[in-house]
Amino acid sequence: MPIPAPHAANMPRSGIRAVMDMAWTMTDPVIGLHVGEPSFATPGHVLDAAAGAYAEGRTRYVPNAGVTELREAIAAKLRGVNGIEGAATERVIVTAGGMQALQLGMMAVVGAGDEVLIPDPGWPNFAMLVQLLQAVPVRYELRPENGFRPDPADLARLVTPRTRAIVVNSPSNPLGTVLPGETIERLVAFAREHDLWLVSDECYEEITFDGPHVSPAVFDTDDRVISCFSFSKTYAMTGMRVGYVLAPPELAPICAKLQEPLVACVNAPAQVGALAALTGPQDQKAAAREAYRGRREAATAVLDRAGLPYQRPEGAFYLWVDVSDRCGDDVTAWAVRLLREEHVAVAPGTTFGPHGEGWIRLSLATATEDLLEGIQRILRCRA
Repeated sequence: MPIPAPHAANMPRSGIRAVMDMAWTMTDPVIGLHVGEPSFATPGHVLDAAAGAYAEGRTRYVPNAGVTELREAIAAKLRGVNGIEGAATERVIVTAGGMQALQLGMMAVVGAGDEVLIPDPGWPNFAMLVQLLQAVPVRYELRPENGFRPDPADLARLVTPRTRAIVVNSPSNPLGTVLPGETIERLVAFAREHDLWLVSDECYEEITFDGPHVSPAVFDTDDRVISCFSFSKTYAMTGMRVGYVLAPPELAPICAKLQEPLVACVNAPAQVGALAALTGPQDQKAAAREAYRGRREAATAVLDRAGLPYQRPEGAFYLWVDVSDRCGDDVTAWAVRLLREEHVAVAPGTTFGPHGEGWIRLSLATATEDLLEGIQRILRCRA
């Protein structure tokens, strides 16, 4: 029989999904601290709008780039909230979630054999996407002694004639870091100096605790920043699969064209729901952010008493915890044992890259009592 395409067959699966599969096979209840799934219900006005669109028969094709009213609302939000003055409607492409926004952006600028700088630790899907494009992921290390912030001097040593782009993720999954404006500006300057595209994953933009989120596009003076956003985390509508990309003017029509062979268009009623999310009441969004803040404080208080090191999250809803004192040199094996013996599912740090060894990611997007019980069980699980 014919063989599968090697670049697809050899693409590693996300370790988060592997943990999910194992947790689903457990007969006893599992405390799930491994998945970034908001614990709050989708706002009622969002559901009503989407349901109304179905009832009205708005189930036909829509433009590849998205429903015009939604694109206009997104552009207005990007200008008014994110401070991106040049965010014109024509530059906005509605996508099937934030993941597809990243896919479109990378497909438009990365080809076979190109190199893409990605964070380590960083979301595993960055590497998966690069490999799917038959390109080469080149990991840049984020070190605890630097507060897990990228250093442009370190980045420069990784640039080769084949480097095409750098991926920046703030607020960070899995680290919870929120890069300050001066760091973001330096990264845009780095991309400009080396003539690279900068792909910005901003899917957790609305979930910050200690300071504002700054979009790299604010500092983009020569159209090299590709900004990727999502409705999923902000409005607890992960299954509706709506995101968007703000592309530079020359890339926007290319991204819209790429939609045709990929998904044709995003689900039309879901886009109606997304428009309601963006233009309707925002109180649930603020309430969720405060709940995540409260869980951060509760969880870190327990870790402080136990003397277990961690990176204090400034945004997103993850807690990056150092378990090197109990996992030896194989955090994945320890996480499997934690699941089997203590019935707690966590994301092992190596899922996010080699420099995640010795660490785990805990999700704050779960009930506080489950989170605290899970941490107590983690503390019980020694090497």
